[in-house]
Amino acid sequence: MGYTKILFIGIIFFFGLGSIGFAEDISLQYFLSKVSSKKMELSMKETAELFNQLEGVVKQAQKIRTKLIQAIQIGETDVRYQEGKFWMSKLEGDKDSIETALQQIKLLREKSPRVLASIKLYKSLKDLSSNFNAYNNMAPFSALVGDLAPEMELWVDPVIYKLYLLPLAQAKDAETKAPQKEKKPASKEKKPPPSEKKPGSKEKKP
Repeated sequence: MGYTKILFIGIIFFFGLGSIGFAEDISLQYFLSKVSSKKMELSMKETAELFNQLEGVVKQAQKIRTKLIQAIQIGETDVRYQEGKFWMSKLEGDKDSIETALQQIKLLREKSPRVLASIKLYKSLKDLSSNFNAYNNMAPFSALVGDLAPEMELWVDPVIYKLYLLPLAQAKDAETKAPQKEKKPASKEKKPPPSEKKPGSKEKKP
């Protein structure tokens, strides 16, 4: 009885380690390798982990956004007033992009793949990536942004677009294109025979 219990615990521990190892292996580099090898099909586990990774990236962007706003408001950065207003307006726009991205990730997890939700997710992440690259190019902000800007750029175009959005759109497009039905040849209608003259009918004289 004791041996069986130990064996059972060992099996659970083994599979638990396997699942942890699988999650750790699926990183940005893992997905980039799939893009380069042109193996575009994602399994259910890979898709689930893709959403986990994307959620982590968006939440990291959310924290950095808060730090950037605080740094501008407190005056920790060497940014003039007019420049500060410009960057604050961009950071305000990031709030909508972050909220939209998180909403679409939640929706795509709960329901079957949807092209519209996927496009919204891609668009919001694309906007975030563009803005964070702009922050990273500013000396007062680059220290706060760190490696997130180049990492987000890689998530958006090579990974999300090529591995998820493009195959999904192609699959949906193939579904909508139903096979065309062969047209039946038009039946040749027989012309009615010329009407016969009735007996006793008189011909009209010219």
